[in-house]
Amino acid sequence: MNKIAKTGREKSELLWGWMFILPTMIGLIILNIYPMFQTIYQSFFKTGDFGKGNIFVGLANYKKVFGDAEVWQSLWNTFKYAIVEVPLSIVIALILAVFLNKKIKARGFFRTVFFLPMVVAPAAIAMVWKWLFNSQFGLLNHILPFKLNWVSDPKIAIFSIALIGIWSVIGYNMVLFLAGLQDVPRDYYEAAQLDGATEIEQFFKITLPLVSPTIFFVVVTRMIAAMQVFDLIYMVIDYNNPALKKTESLVYLFYNYSFQQGNKGYGATVVVVLLIVIMILTVIQLIGQKKWVYYN
Repeated sequence: MNKIAKTGREKSELLWGWMFILPTMIGLIILNIYPMFQTIYQSFFKTGDFGKGNIFVGLANYKKVFGDAEVWQSLWNTFKYAIVEVPLSIVIALILAVFLNKKIKARGFFRTVFFLPMVVAPAAIAMVWKWLFNSQFGLLNHILPFKLNWVSDPKIAIFSIALIGIWSVIGYNMVLFLAGLQDVPRDYYEAAQLDGATEIEQFFKITLPLVSPTIFFVVVTRMIAAMQVFDLIYMVIDYNNPALKKTESLVYLFYNYSFQQGNKGYGATVVVVLLIVIMILTVIQLIGQKKWVYYN
């Protein structure tokens, strides 16, 4: 009887478990997994007239992509954005998290202020920064001793957009680091203080190693997000902006081919290339983390 009752209870728990995760699984299948495979499938076709009657072209789109200078330029633009945005946003967020993890006045207020950009719509963020970057009446050119064409100079426009990205994600990274810092035992710091270690030494010898799993998670997720940048570029850079070709990302190029030019097959190919690049970068990070990530 006990065995039957136990089996019945296990079946009930299993059923309820599946019921709880079913909505999430359905959402992932419909919104993520199916569109991904559909995009890969579409990359082997040339869009037919009026969006119908797609023509199978095999690997022709991929051959065209590897010979397309605009694709390579967009990939380089994406890398430049990620190289600037990811490290700086992580370093600044980690430093802020360490300070705001201490017992200071108005700690909750400062945490809220730094997190606020995460709850603001990206379009609103882009519009505010577009005004700040305005070369004629923007605030930055007004208060700085030098004047720059922040978003119209092809040499610096992508870095200006990366600055917006850094500002907008610092709060999110900071919250993740604060969560990681909560798991660091205070005994380690007390023992280090007794041994005469300075706060800087404690940071490099205790804090960094023990929060390295959190740092690794943030690095991976931020790299993936940075490689998919689109909204900031779309909102800040106008279509007639001279810096457009030096700032458009692969996702922006996908949008241009798929929805502006109606060539969804070639646009899908660009996204598949981006998917491959992101997978390669993630695998490299997964292999490299064995040398610097310490798990308790």
